[in-house]
Parts: sequence; C-alpha cells; structure tokens
Amino acid sequence: MTTENEKLALQERIIEALKTVYDPEIPVNIYDLGLIYRIELMDDGRAEVDMTLTAPNCPAADFIMEDVRMRVEGITGITSATINLVFEPEWDKDMMSEEAKLELGFM
Repeated sequence: MTTENEKLALQERIIEALKTVYDPEIPVNIYDLGLIYRIELMDDGRAEVDMTLTAPNCPAADFIMEDVRMRVEGITGITSATINLVFEPEWDKDMMSEEAKLELGFM
C-alpha cells in the first residue's frame, strides 16, 4: 500500500466493514451512529481506529471493540488493527448520519 488511491480504497473497505458492526441494543451500525472518530492507515498495512460508545458504561463495549478489530483485520491489505476507545469528544446524537437519525426517529 503506497499510493493515496490505494489508501483511499482501503479506507472505503474499512468503512464498509464498520457498517456491518452493530451495538446489540441499537438497530443502526456504529459508523452511521457516529461512533468512529478516526481511521488511520500506515504504509505497512496497520490500521488504527479511534471510536467511542453511546454511553461510557456500555455493557457491550468489549464485544463491539473486538468485532471492530476482527472485521478490520479481515480486510485484505490490513496487517493488524489497533482499536482505541476514546470519550473525547463526548458522543451525542448530532454525530449520527441522517439515515441513522431517521431510523431511530430523531427526525
């Protein structure tokens, strides 16, 4: 992975994989919920993802983070994934996509 186009294509595949991860209590994927804050790709194929949760005491936190790691590492071209759980900035419903807001009745 050396060109910017290759990195962009890989980032798109990561986003598509993240759209298959759900909080067990919410019928919207974590990407559209706005829980993914940063995706960084290194030239050697490592990926680093900063994400948050809808609530700091989410009982499914470990499950969700492991699901994210496994899905990102399952992408051809990714050698490893580091998932960082962050709480700054604090998540709120304005971070959701329009589709997520519609699905959850916030519009």
